[in-house]
Amino acid sequence: MATKAAKKTVARTATKTAAPKTVAGYIAAAPKEQRAALEKLRKTIKAAAPKATEGLSYGIVGFKQGGKNVAYFGSWKAHIALYGFGGGVIDAHADELKPYVQSKGTIQFPADRPIPYGLVTRIVKARVAELKD
Repeated sequence: MATKAAKKTVARTATKTAAPKTVAGYIAAAPKEQRAALEKLRKTIKAAAPKATEGLSYGIVGFKQGGKNVAYFGSWKAHIALYGFGGGVIDAHADELKPYVQSKGTIQFPADRPIPYGLVTRIVKARVAELKD
């Protein structure tokens, strides 16, 4: 007979949802009110980096080109974050990025406001150009 602790562990494990295995699955698992923005962000990055391949990495969506990271994005309760940009790309777009919370290589777009897709395009294209150097 299983102990009470073992029963609780089994119950917790059984109720956990499996991590998404595809980009489409990641977007589908995001909060309903963020899904359209995430899908548009995905398309925006694909258009700005057409040679990049997408996949899941570190539990978020990532794009790589030539084995190097181009960009990542993730969905959080209060924001959608864009990751993977060096200081050069961030500095080059500093004025446009002032309204957004930033940390090393990360830009946070509030979940309750539209994402500046034109800015995302410029940043991703700058990152792709940076990789060619």
